[in-house]
Amino acid sequence: MTMETKSSDEIDGALENHALEPASCLFKSLGDPTRLTIIQHLTLGEHRVVDLTEHLGLAQSTVSAHLACLRDCGLVVSRPKGRASMWSLAVPELLDLLRAAEVLLEVTGDSVTLCPTHEDHVDDPEATYAPHRHIAGPEDA
Repeated sequence: MTMETKSSDEIDGALENHALEPASCLFKSLGDPTRLTIIQHLTLGEHRVVDLTEHLGLAQSTVSAHLACLRDCGLVVSRPKGRASMWSLAVPELLDLLRAAEVLLEVTGDSVTLCPTHEDHVDDPEATYAPHRHIAGPEDA
């Protein structure tokens, strides 16, 4: 058996990646359109799962699974009310993050959606990875 010796840079890189894991998990939890829609509804106040299923047109199990993900990330909380649970945002700082994202989207426009390495495209072997840019030619002069 041979042991591979790692350089200091490789070890530092691994430690840095490990330190970034919580941020990566946070952004993955916010990377789903359904979860963002749930958060958007919760910015208006508390909702029951049944309210969210009606607003979103999704199955109760689907909404509950998304709420569980958001809860596990510390973004939403629930409190019992009779036989139902009332869901709300756990931390007001989430609104600051969403506002910052809106500003960033205003600046980047469609480039975030059209990113050639966006995760949705990576899983599609038929996807074209060419950047969506118009290159000025003689006819544009």
